[in-house]
Amino acid sequence: MHRRALIFVVSFTMLSASVFAQAPIPDWCRALPRPEYKTLERVPVSDTWFEVYKPAPGVFAIYEPHQAEETIGYLIVGQKRALLFDTGMGISDIRKITEELTKLPIIVLNSHTHDDHVGGNWEFDTVYGMDTDFTRKNAQGSREDAQAEITPDQICGTLPKRFDPKAYVTRPWKITAYTHDGDRFDLGGRTIEVIATPGHTPDAISLIDRANGLLFTGDTYYPAPIWLFRPETDLHAYAASIRRLAALAPQIKLVLGAHNIPVASPAVLAQLVAAFDAVRAGKVSPKPDSPGKVLYKVGDISFLMRAPAAQ
Repeated sequence: MHRRALIFVVSFTMLSASVFAQAPIPDWCRALPRPEYKTLERVPVSDTWFEVYKPAPGVFAIYEPHQAEETIGYLIVGQKRALLFDTGMGISDIRKITEELTKLPIIVLNSHTHDDHVGGNWEFDTVYGMDTDFTRKNAQGSREDAQAEITPDQICGTLPKRFDPKAYVTRPWKITAYTHDGDRFDLGGRTIEVIATPGHTPDAISLIDRANGLLFTGDTYYPAPIWLFRPETDLHAYAASIRRLAALAPQIKLVLGAHNIPVASPAVLAQLVAAFDAVRAGKVSPKPDSPGKVLYKVGDISFLMRAPAAQ
C-alpha cells in the first residue's frame, strides 16, 4: 500500500465537525487543503467521495481525497470516445462519475495494476492491460490489499453510505485486450500514445497526448515520496524509464501524476533523473523510515526505497 499522504500534506474538501467526531483524525488530514487545487477548475459531481478538476481541455482529474492514497484517475475525452487512465480505489462508483462527465464510450487503461489504481476496472467493458504476468495476477483481485486501505488511519472523514467495509475487495476484472509500448488510441480528434515505463512495476505505463503537450506519468512520477521498495520494483528499469520521459520534456506543457496533485511543470522530469542518479551514486544520505525502508530526498523529489543491506 502507498502511504504518501502520511508524509506529504494533501488536499481535500473540508468535512463537517460531525463527520470528524465519528473517528480520530489521522495526522495527514490536519493541514488541508493544498493551495494547488485553488488554481484548478472544479467540476461538480454527485458523489462526494470524489472531487473532479479540469487541469486541461477535455481532461478530467478524478480525485479521491478522503483516503490516504490520494489517487487521481484521468478521463481523457475525444470526439468519439474517452479513455480512463486508472479507476481508483473501488470504494465508490467511478463509472457513475464518468457517465456524468461524458456520454461517449469509455476504454480503460491502467498506469499499473497496484490495487489503488484498478479498483473500478470491473465496472467497465473494455479494459486494456500490459502483457505481463504481474498484470494477469493482479486482474484476479485481492482482499488483503483492499482491506489494508480502509484501516482508520487511512480514511479521512466517512466512507460512502452504501460501502460495506467487511466486504471490500479489489474485484477481479477481465483484460479485454493487451496493449504495448507505442500503441496509439484514436479518441476522435485526439490521439493518446502508450509509453512503457517499467520500474515501479513491470507493467507501468505513461501516456502522452503529443498534440496537446500532456504527459500522464502514473506512479513513475508524482509529487510525494515515490515508492521504489516493493519486490516487483526494478531500479535499473526505472532509471531507463525516467530518462525516456525526460527526453520528452521539450514537447510537454503539463505533467499529470497519479497521486495528490494533478499538475506539475515539465522541468520536474529532468529533476527526477538528476535526483535518482544522485541517490544511486551514493551522494544522498538516507533517512530511516518505516521498518526496512529509507527515504532519500533531493530538493522537491523523494524516493522511498529498501534500506541498504548492512555491511
